[in-house]
Amino acid sequence: MNWDDVRIFLAVARSGQILAASRRLDLNHATVSRRVSALEAALQSKLLIRRTNGCDLTPEGEAFQNAAERMEAEMLSARAAVGMTDTEVAGAVRIGATDGYGISFLAPRLGDLTRRYPGLKIQLVPVPQSFSLSRREADILITVERPDTGRLITRKLVDYALGLYASKHYIAEFGMPQNDESLKNHRLIGYVEDLIISPRLHYRSDFVRNWESDFEISAVLGQVEAVRAGAGIGILHKFLARPHDDLVPVLPHKQVDRAYWIVYHENLRDIRRIKAVVDFIAQETEADRASFQ
Repeated sequence: MNWDDVRIFLAVARSGQILAASRRLDLNHATVSRRVSALEAALQSKLLIRRTNGCDLTPEGEAFQNAAERMEAEMLSARAAVGMTDTEVAGAVRIGATDGYGISFLAPRLGDLTRRYPGLKIQLVPVPQSFSLSRREADILITVERPDTGRLITRKLVDYALGLYASKHYIAEFGMPQNDESLKNHRLIGYVEDLIISPRLHYRSDFVRNWESDFEISAVLGQVEAVRAGAGIGILHKFLARPHDDLVPVLPHKQVDRAYWIVYHENLRDIRRIKAVVDFIAQETEADRASFQ
C-alpha cells in the first residue's frame, strides 16, 4: 500500500469530491481518480461510491478513513521527532470564519501574512455555515463556540461584546428608547433564526424578552448596514459598530458577551503553515484586543 495513495484518498474523503481534492493537492483530476483506484485495488475493497456530483464513502471507506487518519497523525509525529517538519511556510490554508470577524477584522490583515510568506496561499471562507475540520472543509476554524468533542486543538482568541445600536438619523426621527417596553415600540433588526448554527448566536432574548424583528438579515455586516441606513434598532458587534460615527448606542447598560475561539485538528499541529497562520491570527487579535471590548 502506497502512502501517497492514502494521502490522496484522505483528501477526497474530506472534500467529498475528486475534483475539489485535485485542486487542493494541485494534481490532475485523472491522476487523483487513478490513485484512489490503485488504493482500492491494493486493499481489495471499494472505498468510494463515485457520483456525478461528488463521492460518498462506503462503510469500508469510513473505516479506512479512521485508520488512515491515525496513520497520518503517526507520520506527522514521526517526521517531527526526527526534525522533518516543513522547512518553509508554503501551501494552501483554508480558514473558515464568521463574516463579522472574517471580513471586517481578518481579511484586511491577511495580506501582511502572505507578504511575509510568498509561498503561502490563504483561502478565507467567511460564511455563516458549519465546517467540518475532520473532513478538512477548513484547516482552521474561527468559532463562537468552544468544541468539546473530537481530536481538536482549541485556543481562545478574544472576548467580544454586542449591544443595541441605531443610526443618528433614526433616533432623530423616532426618539431614543428609555427602557425595554419603549424599545418594543420601535422597528427592530435581527438575524434569521433558522439559519443560526450555534446556540451562542441566539442572543435576542438577552436584550429583550420576546424580541420580534421587523427586518431579518442573516449576515452580521448586513445588519450593520441596515442599522446605519436607519431601518431600525439592531444588535451589533461593538467592534463593528464603533468605527461608524453615524451609529449611537441604545440602552447602553444592556450588553451580551461572547468569545472567539480558533480551532484546528490535532493532526495538523506539526504543519508549519498551519502554525504560522494560527500564530498570526492570535497575535493580530491580541494586538487589537481593546477594540473588541
